[in-house]
Amino acid sequence: MKTLVYINGNHAHAKASFEAVTYAKKLGGEVIVIASGNGSDLAKLGEYGASKVMVDKSLDHGDAQQITKLIAAAAEATGAEVIVFSHDLVAKAVAPRLSVRLKAGLISGAIALPETSNGFSCKVNVFSGKAFGLVSVKTATKIISLLPNSIQPELNGSACAVEDFNGNVGAAAIKIIDTKIPEGNIPLPEAELVVSAGRGLKGPENWGMIEELANNLGAATACSRPVADIGWRPHHEHVGQTGVAIRPNLYIAVGISGAIQHLAGVNGSKVIVVVNTDPEAPFFKAADYGIIGDAFDVIPKLNEAVKKFKAAH
Repeated sequence: MKTLVYINGNHAHAKASFEAVTYAKKLGGEVIVIASGNGSDLAKLGEYGASKVMVDKSLDHGDAQQITKLIAAAAEATGAEVIVFSHDLVAKAVAPRLSVRLKAGLISGAIALPETSNGFSCKVNVFSGKAFGLVSVKTATKIISLLPNSIQPELNGSACAVEDFNGNVGAAAIKIIDTKIPEGNIPLPEAELVVSAGRGLKGPENWGMIEELANNLGAATACSRPVADIGWRPHHEHVGQTGVAIRPNLYIAVGISGAIQHLAGVNGSKVIVVVNTDPEAPFFKAADYGIIGDAFDVIPKLNEAVKKFKAAH
């Protein structure tokens, strides 16, 4: 069996890229990467199981239609039976188009390896993460988008060959005028630790203690939608149903009530810690640990505790 993995060449060293290649390798058979853009050191993907990388350098900032054509051409050239994406904004735009073009069944947001004892099905989150479902695919070609942080990257090989590939994608239907790179040391979708806050902080001037806690823990910072909407924090930090969906190992929510729209984007977290003054806050029902208290008392003490722990270890 051959598995094709799409990677944005400019993000080839992102954790999500290594996860997708590792996942493909665990499916068995040969893993081939199709990449777009001018990313450097694409051969490193071989260390996670890819046998080779094909790259179309002309497609640096392609639109969804161009990327669809590129992957379809690569699938035809390689005879791939399975196509794997990381479940990001590109996958959400491209995978459905590719599914129609190739007449291939699509499993969107897989969180585990396929079950193959009786057909081909993958576990996914349903009802905003409140339950799990098995999505079965019966087509000859199968497309899977892997939810980030569902599998740990594993070294499983060595640097591989990188070769040019012409996808004959045609002209772009859209024009990109400007690209803004999100600030921060750790991209939210890849973060294993996240410290998030909401309107309970009362103003943007109080975010220093949240950033300090994140720095002490080596975590990314996030926020609720109202905080982003009123301009306290940048929109790329907004997590929830209408923002970034995350699955960190630890999610600390400070001053966030826990509306269903927010929970939908974070309830895949392994451990949830909630700090809130309201004992009836909905978030406490989803929390593994809860602290009923004022963030302005709790967070400075938590910062001191983390510092002492790190100093002792």
